[in-house]
Amino acid sequence: MHDTVLWVLGNGTLHAKTLIMTWVTMILLLGFVFLCKRNLTSGTPGKLQNLLEWIIDFVRGLISDNMNYKKGSSLLGYLLSLIMFVFFANMIGLIPNIFAPLLDHVHFARINEMFGGAIFSARTTTFSSPTADVNTTFALSTITIVLVLVYGLKYKGAHYFKHFLEPYPPFAILHIIDFVAKPLTLAFRLFGNIYAGEILIAVILMIPGIFAFGGVIPMPFWLVFCVFIAVIQSYVFTILTVAYVGQAIEESH
Repeated sequence: MHDTVLWVLGNGTLHAKTLIMTWVTMILLLGFVFLCKRNLTSGTPGKLQNLLEWIIDFVRGLISDNMNYKKGSSLLGYLLSLIMFVFFANMIGLIPNIFAPLLDHVHFARINEMFGGAIFSARTTTFSSPTADVNTTFALSTITIVLVLVYGLKYKGAHYFKHFLEPYPPFAILHIIDFVAKPLTLAFRLFGNIYAGEILIAVILMIPGIFAFGGVIPMPFWLVFCVFIAVIQSYVFTILTVAYVGQAIEESH
């Protein structure tokens, strides 16, 4: 659906489109937060400040519902960034690529291959979501599992690893499989849902007959569903991150 363009940097390679769209997502996220705090007041807040405060209270509630808040309060900043980044990254794949005709002849860094082309072609109709690349979702899930280890060791020390041998040592293999499966399922769940959404958008836009003119009839309904999926997946990824860390530091674990 979206062309893969690799940039070679030394001995490594970078997925160019994912990298660019990640930067764009971060810029949009920073812009949103800046707008929310531009007229910050302790009096009657504006609509954007209300929205940002609601998001903060929501994430704070996720932490307090799943672990001792004093232990998990240091996660607040990361979890706020996580839930908003995943949401923005999911949503950016629904934005029409209105710059395609302008970028069609920009050969620098192969920009034309990533974002150029006819505006209604299947490959350039919309931008690509960073979370539609499994490398992005694996990076996020790796951070989650690292946090599980860090917080488990912080509050339990070496005793944290004792649960791998419970209730009996032979069960260690099952606990290890469970531990490895957590980041895998986190990554593939988010990637699969967002990538499938982008594929179906491209398919809808190619259906002939009554669905001509860019899928005018089915597209609004599908876009509403994609927005719903974007919200749900950002919530699911965040709540599972909180739950996994909570399990690592709870006394009975």
